[in-house]
Amino acid sequence: MALLLRFVLLCGVADFTRSLSITTPDQMIEKAKGETAYLPCKFTLSPEDQGPLDIEWLLSPADNQKVDQVIILYSGDKIYDDYYQDLKGRVHFTSSDLKSGDASINVTNLRLSDIGTYQCKVKKAPGVGNKKIQLTVLVKPSGIRCYVDGSEEIGNDFKLKCEPKEGSLPLNYEWQKLSNSQKLPTSWLPEMNSPVISVKNASTEYSGTYSCTVTNRVGSDQCHLRLNVVPPSNRAGTIAGAIVGILLALVLIGLIVFCCRKKRREEKYEKEVHHDIREDVPPPKSRTSTARSYIGSNHSSLGSMSPSNMEGYSKTQYNQVPSEDFERTPQSPTLPPAKFKYKTDGITVV
Repeated sequence: MALLLRFVLLCGVADFTRSLSITTPDQMIEKAKGETAYLPCKFTLSPEDQGPLDIEWLLSPADNQKVDQVIILYSGDKIYDDYYQDLKGRVHFTSSDLKSGDASINVTNLRLSDIGTYQCKVKKAPGVGNKKIQLTVLVKPSGIRCYVDGSEEIGNDFKLKCEPKEGSLPLNYEWQKLSNSQKLPTSWLPEMNSPVISVKNASTEYSGTYSCTVTNRVGSDQCHLRLNVVPPSNRAGTIAGAIVGILLALVLIGLIVFCCRKKRREEKYEKEVHHDIREDVPPPKSRTSTARSYIGSNHSSLGSMSPSNMEGYSKTQYNQVPSEDFERTPQSPTLPPAKFKYKTDGITVV
């Protein structure tokens, strides 16, 4: 019986020493976005493991809808690292001699899409071994913004806010006062580990420089805030000034509108006058030229007049000529005396 038990133990030890084993335990790793993750996978061989060495790394994405992906492979003394496009150029073996028992890899420039379960498989016939590593990619707090939400006046209520642009949960907050008194007001203590501090009935003692530090499991970031509590402003004067400004603006707008309308009316009048003047109508004759033509026409008709109507015709016609025309003419035309012949009782009179 003892011999049988010894034989079984020897067989078990021989089988154990003959099989390949991976010495790295299963584990979980947390890294920040943009950093490099080291995924260990170290193994030992037995003298019975005489087959070719094959090393394979698989990724099971966090999205269960995707199938396992080969991300890097060592086979036939060659490395193949272009199987998975999302990790192409970012995954490498850490050892230059994989036969030495180190199949660990580095994943550089981590992204949120790299989250998942990584599995290391080592095979050297007849030995086979595998281990899994859970990788979580977190985002460090960054872009922290501190500001005052409200009016920083004595007696007012407002809030101090601390907001990170990005950062993986859970996030921890810590407020500190950096100037004047190094202690926060007592009323603030319950909120000193929150992103918002509510300030009630503010006083000048609250003035100073404050800091807000935001942390998570992979990093931290900080922002500063200058709080200056001042006396209330003259709101009545501010309102009056605003009203005066609005009135002046309305007056200015009214003047502009008035000038524009006046200018349009003038332009419209000029266009109407221009269209009323006809280019094909000759200009009117002057009164002087009219009078002269009138007198010339009378001269031409004198020769046909008889002595009997000469006197009456001359008075009548010349009285019809406007006096204005004669005033403008310095000299009147001189007519030669007319000679008439007539017979009276047989005697000829000249």
